Amino acid sequence: MAMTLEEAPWLGWLLVKALMRFAFMVANNLVAIPSYICYVIILQPLRVLDSKRFWYIEGIMYKWLLGMVASWGWYAGYTVMEWGEDIKAVSKDEAVMLVNHQATGDVCTLMMCLQDKGLVVAQMMWLMDHIFKYTNFGIVSLVHGDFFIRQGRSYRDQQLLLLKKHLENNYRSRDRKWIVLFPEGGFLRKRRETSQAFAKKNNLPFLTHVTLPRSGATKIILNALVAQQENGSPAGGDAKELDSKSKGLQWIIDTTIAYPKAEPIDIQTWILGYRKPTVTHVHYRIFPIKDVPLETDDLNNWLYQRFIEKEDLLSHFYETGAFPPSKGHKEAVSREMTLSNMWIFLIQSFAFLSGYMWYNIIQYFYHCLF
Repeated sequence: MAMTLEEAPWLGWLLVKALMRFAFMVANNLVAIPSYICYVIILQPLRVLDSKRFWYIEGIMYKWLLGMVASWGWYAGYTVMEWGEDIKAVSKDEAVMLVNHQATGDVCTLMMCLQDKGLVVAQMMWLMDHIFKYTNFGIVSLVHGDFFIRQGRSYRDQQLLLLKKHLENNYRSRDRKWIVLFPEGGFLRKRRETSQAFAKKNNLPFLTHVTLPRSGATKIILNALVAQQENGSPAGGDAKELDSKSKGLQWIIDTTIAYPKAEPIDIQTWILGYRKPTVTHVHYRIFPIKDVPLETDDLNNWLYQRFIEKEDLLSHFYETGAFPPSKGHKEAVSREMTLSNMWIFLIQSFAFLSGYMWYNIIQYFYHCLF
């Protein structure tokens, strides 16, 4: 379709805006990520003397970095509407988020909507595709202790062993509380056909908006982090007793991300902002860990049931524009998630001032040495 004269100025402004946003993103990364690395290096003595305090400070800086990524979408008009249970109630407990995966923008969406959940982001561990290791944010995730998982049947057993070792070495020692996991093992568009063929072969439901989850990583996480009582049953929380003192993993947060018209946002759109303002909808359901089976077959069935329910949730959303009400409620209640412009200004200012400071420090020592 040919471009009209009326569209030309709009498209021109869209291009200029995208270039300006890209330039700011590059500058943001050039000051924020090296500053983070420099602070982590200079704080290494604290890591030896007081490891818990070190990882607390590192977690705060990590949260600020994710807040900067969230701000790129925020100022493009990409906002989040939350539905279902209020996960702030369990923000101080250990939890695993099981999230459906449609595009790279899912990660950015979570970075945004979890910013107002206390220290969740600071104490969070992500399980993500290994390709993210080679992005600009890869070194930050490596320092923080996120886990990069390589997809593919030939790597599966090896990756699960590495995940188990990673949790043992990094989860407790770095005071992590939440884990973000995408059990489908890939993007919807890439896995849907394979998943549907598997479902047909094994007499499982035919899913369109999600794919059947894989249970390997979930089982490793549960076995590694769920505290066991003397009788062998999991010691977890109860939905009515949010102040539980029990240690170990306490909650599974079933998280469903929905985009208007089933058109997901990718990372390029998040950075360049060429798509019109969009509200992404995120639905939460909280399950006490004591209600989650740990045996392989039972866990498989439990996960299948969650994703079958996700399919129903998404079907309802795409038909009506809203998620259905929770059980026992007549109407669904949504909550608009907001970011503080003042907070964004402060963390961005800190990043650029830190970048300027470290540049001058490094330049000074360079001239002294050479």
